[in-house]
Amino acid sequence: MISVNDFKTGVTIEVDNGIWRVMEFQHVKPGKGAAFVRTKLRNLRTGSVTEKTFRAGEKVAKAQIDNRKMQYLYASGDAHAFMDTETYDQIEIPEKNIEYELKFLQENMEVQVIQFQGEVLGVELPNSVVLEVVETDPGIKGDTASGGSKPAKLSTGLVVQVPFFINEGDKLIVNTTDSSYVSRA
Repeated sequence: MISVNDFKTGVTIEVDNGIWRVMEFQHVKPGKGAAFVRTKLRNLRTGSVTEKTFRAGEKVAKAQIDNRKMQYLYASGDAHAFMDTETYDQIEIPEKNIEYELKFLQENMEVQVIQFQGEVLGVELPNSVVLEVVETDPGIKGDTASGGSKPAKLSTGLVVQVPFFINEGDKLIVNTTDSSYVSRA
């Protein structure tokens, strides 16, 4: 058990028959009434995000999540194959469990596969990935780095807004939490 006062971003808990990861939390101490903790939680089974309020000091069950380093191999129909980098065991994860993560996955990329009591819940990506621009409008001489943005389609099919000076073939660093352009690689 863990007290809601000890919440940190990334902690996994079991609440309402679900496994949730704490994305944001805020301790609130109003002038009148009891203190409480306002949280934003992501369901690791469905990917849905919800906001939940807990009374200060309330206890919840901490979910024991296992992370295994695995390498993304290939897509096979509506499932995707991953291989354990130590034991070479392979598992398949249904596409519906990793829809968001597929925007960033490339063959041979190493990721953390999240498991709860043997059940594969999904994939945890690194904070940023390097992807190649496959389609964008050409840059025009005189465009500046701070002069706006244009859409660019990346090698995985993801479309992000990039500065005008980015061209096809450029490699970009993309933030995986909000799908935003960070810089050139």
